[in-house]
Order: sequence, then structure tokens, then C-alpha cells
Amino acid sequence: MGSVFITGASRGIGKSIFEAFAKDGYTVYGTSTTCEGVAVIEKIIDNCGCEGAGLKLNITQDDVDETIKTFLKDMNPPSILVNNAGVTDDALLLRMKDFQWDRVIDTNLKGAFLVTKSLLRSMLKEKHGRIIFITSVVAELGNFGQGNYSASKAGIEGLSKSLAREVSSRDITVNCVAPGFIETEMTKVLPDDVKLRMAENIPMKKFGKPEDVANAVRFLASEQAGYITGTVLNVNGGMLMS
Repeated sequence: MGSVFITGASRGIGKSIFEAFAKDGYTVYGTSTTCEGVAVIEKIIDNCGCEGAGLKLNITQDDVDETIKTFLKDMNPPSILVNNAGVTDDALLLRMKDFQWDRVIDTNLKGAFLVTKSLLRSMLKEKHGRIIFITSVVAELGNFGQGNYSASKAGIEGLSKSLAREVSSRDITVNCVAPGFIETEMTKVLPDDVKLRMAENIPMKKFGKPEDVANAVRFLASEQAGYITGTVLNVNGGMLMS
């Protein structure tokens, strides 16, 4: 088994992805912005009996490259990268503050760029790699009060397609997984009537589970997906049909 680097690995979808790779015996490296999150990551590693480590990392900082280099100095460079870390800061466009726009774009889009750039060098050297970005159904649909979030996720999809063209000749694939409404800590706090109304807009009439997203990521990271690049794999219960 190889090694995988996952950002935002301590909760929600990221945690489920991290657990999936850990249970499969990969060497797993996961990031969180807090010490508590790192402790969660390292507990998963202990429970699964695999190799790996947690890293406290703010992916918006300019020293991302140096921090990751130092962290991985005595470790095998990851052949799989999952860019999952992201934030929301919702507001109607006319009421959205500049700092709300900047926070979401800097974390979701610039942060993914910085982490990818840092880990891409070793993949190019090895002439093999898998890069997977977690985007969202709102990249295509948009969402009320989420202009910044929708723009960041649409930007990631554009970034992934451009990068796929740049690195495909080195046997590096670049893809996106775009979840719809998924059962996470954020959706659990919603009132039941709100969740019911949201589910009515989903052809399958239910929210997905984090494991559904993790399964899609595992597929795109596998050798079976070696001829798939520059694509967006939708995991949304049919919200987008063409």
C-alpha cells in the first residue's frame, strides 16, 4: 500500500475518507487546524493499526510548503492527495463582507492550490500520483447565500481540469468528487422540517452518508481509475442529471 495525504481529516467527510484509507492499510497523513483535531486523527491511526501521523496545519498560510516538507522529511512522500479542507461563511451577496469572501476563497481555493503545489513535485518525480479535490454540487447549481462557497468550489473544478492537462503524461490523474447533501455534523443540527424539504429536491429522497463520498474517493485513487482524469464524479442522489 502507498501513502495518502488528506486535508481536513478530523471530522465529517474528511474523517470518513481518512478512515477508509486507514482501514485499507495505507500510510495515512491527515491535517487539522486544531490540536484536538490532530488527536482525533491519531486515534483513528491507533485504532486501525496502520502507519501515519496527524499534522496541525492552516492551509491558508504562506508557509504551507515548508511545513509539509518538514513534516514529511523522514517519511515516504504521498502518492495520493485528497484536498478536502474547506469552510463556509454564508451571507447574501449584498450583505457579504470582504473578509467573508476572502476567508472562504483563501481556504477552499488558495489552500487547495498551496497544498497541491507542495506535494506535486514528488509525484512528478515518481511519475505517478492521484490528486482528488472535494468540491460540491453547488459548484454547478449555486446556492442561496453561498456565492463565496459556490465560487470557490467552481474554481477548484476549473483548477483540477487545468492541472489534469498539465500532468497526465506523468501518470498523475486529477479529479473531483462533488457531494450533494450529506449527513454530517453541519446537517444534523438542521430542523427536521428543513431537512425534509431539502430531501424533496433530491431524486433519491434522502441525504447521502460520508461513506458514500469516501467510496468515490477510494475508487478514483485506485488503479482501476487509472484512465480517468479531469472529471467530476457527482455523489448527490441524482440532483444533477444530464
